Amino acid sequence: MDQGTMTLLIYVVVFGGIMYFFMIRPQQKQAKQRRAMLDSLRVNDKIITAGGIYGKIRKVKDDSVIIQVADKVEIEVTKNGIGSVENREIVVEKEKKAEKKDKAEKNEEVVEQEQTAE
Repeated sequence: MDQGTMTLLIYVVVFGGIMYFFMIRPQQKQAKQRRAMLDSLRVNDKIITAGGIYGKIRKVKDDSVIIQVADKVEIEVTKNGIGSVENREIVVEKEKKAEKKDKAEKNEEVVEQEQTAE
């Protein structure tokens, strides 16, 4: 290979890496968060559908949920049609659990170090 071909190859690899870190990776992370939100739907969650309808989940099925949008008015919506959950943060709950786990592990390490120091 000559100098020009190597330079072009390096530019393509660098550009591909930049595309991955700025476009593909964040999109995969967002899809993972959305999947976690849809998998963790529960009764009495307040949601907003993709069409902008506010409601409260009354029943969760495999691929759909039944939401109450007004008194004695219920509609069935596919899970993919749910835009967001209003009354809780799915990601924050998981992060808090992970932080508690990390703190517990650090506390155990400190206790072990103190015991070995004595």
